[in-house]
Amino acid sequence: MTQLLLVDDDPMMLRYLRSLLQGEGYGVRTAANGLEALREMKMAPQPAMVLLDKVMPGMDGLEVLSQIRTLAPETHVVMLSGLHDPVGIVQSMKLGATDYLAKPVDEGRLLEAVRQYAGVIEVAQETDEAKEEIEILCEELGGEKFFLAAAPAMKKLYEQVLRIARVDMPVLITGESGTGKEIIAQLLHTHSPRSKRRFLKINCAAIPEELLESELFGYESGAFTGAGSAKPGYFEQCDKGTILLDEIGEMPPRLQAKLLQVLQEQRFFRLGGKSPVQVDVRILAATNVDVKLAVEQGRLRLDLYYRLNGFNLFLPPLRERHEEIVPLFCNFMKHMAAALQQPERPLSPEMRRSLVMHSWPGNLRELQNVVKRYLVLGDESLPASPVAAGVPRKPGGLRRRKTDSTTDLKQIVREMKGEAEAEAIRGALEKTQWRRKEAAAMLGICYKALIYKSRQYGIISPREKAVPQANPARGARHMQAEEPAPSAGSRFSSAMAVGSGDRHELP
Repeated sequence: MTQLLLVDDDPMMLRYLRSLLQGEGYGVRTAANGLEALREMKMAPQPAMVLLDKVMPGMDGLEVLSQIRTLAPETHVVMLSGLHDPVGIVQSMKLGATDYLAKPVDEGRLLEAVRQYAGVIEVAQETDEAKEEIEILCEELGGEKFFLAAAPAMKKLYEQVLRIARVDMPVLITGESGTGKEIIAQLLHTHSPRSKRRFLKINCAAIPEELLESELFGYESGAFTGAGSAKPGYFEQCDKGTILLDEIGEMPPRLQAKLLQVLQEQRFFRLGGKSPVQVDVRILAATNVDVKLAVEQGRLRLDLYYRLNGFNLFLPPLRERHEEIVPLFCNFMKHMAAALQQPERPLSPEMRRSLVMHSWPGNLRELQNVVKRYLVLGDESLPASPVAAGVPRKPGGLRRRKTDSTTDLKQIVREMKGEAEAEAIRGALEKTQWRRKEAAAMLGICYKALIYKSRQYGIISPREKAVPQANPARGARHMQAEEPAPSAGSRFSSAMAVGSGDRHELP
């Protein structure tokens, strides 16, 4: 059970908070002043999170905070204060407070903070003790490539790969950019009867359309200007082996028809050729786009989709695989250290916590870049996350606000995050032509959350704007009653709320 420590000189506040948090299933200890709080911090088990009143008689909350950071640097401390004190907010953050909540405490905001910070601590502790508590599966694939699974979804995916590898059928591998689709393809090849033959990856988006056909299917002498002699294409070069067509959604429709012939008949014609070429090749395809949307928009042929989708393997994004982040970081560091001629570096508790808390919009590619920078420079900072993966920020979308010394910094953060979140939702809806389910999937949130947040920020489709409301004033009051104002986020949370988003079920 996650342990929390409540520190406040007001007995009624302690009773209220203890009742609220115990009702949520947390173990709660209390302290009426700073000295009691420090005694509790020395007792086992140490709390995962401390809710600390800023103004107390005797030892001030800031002094207690400073000593807690020394005693337990991994413990999150959230300051509570009934005073409007921007200077106090800044001092608290400099001393290492995770967040700052105003009294009277908003229950929803408080529970959100506890779930976020106490939950992150638990994940980080589990990751630190991965060898004892988490069974990590790791298979080396040669060079610097490896497959690692610790999350249940990835272990299930590995089991599927082992079963599917032996069946000589096409496989469609989907997932966000950088999740490791090429590794899955290589794993399928390694465990297949074709493992002794060639594995070849072709990026359909990286080869110009006018060259892709000749590269894939080859050409005969004289097929076009400059074709002095015949040349076999990638399919012939990969005969008896496995070929991965990455970014299959970027292949021109005309070539998709020719690829369909290879899938159906295992033969094709070279450019300028008169006789068919027979091949025996297993085709794997990968894409980071929504395949159903690509079919609807005509970018992917429906008949090709059905041929490729004999088996569909989905890779969850790294933000949904918290158990694997630190093990992956350590494994990347082990592989890169020799190549970069740098010694492996130990990970501090703060670095481990930062790794687990980061949203990783760039997935494994972003993690690899962080590892390289850490090896070479010892830099523990993580890159700032964009508002939402795949949603470009519009120029001038967020305005820099003029502030003065009396401005509430938490209010500024709250407003800016609300603006960023609304901008990301509006951008996703416009990009998907107001198809809400697709926009929710793009943003990594569930459909209901998108509907709620759209109402919260007054985002409506052009079609809805054209429908007059019977009583706008009444509707506005009704919405205000049901839709609470956006709560302030922590300084570590991303601008786009990624919570209990829809998860793709693995077949």
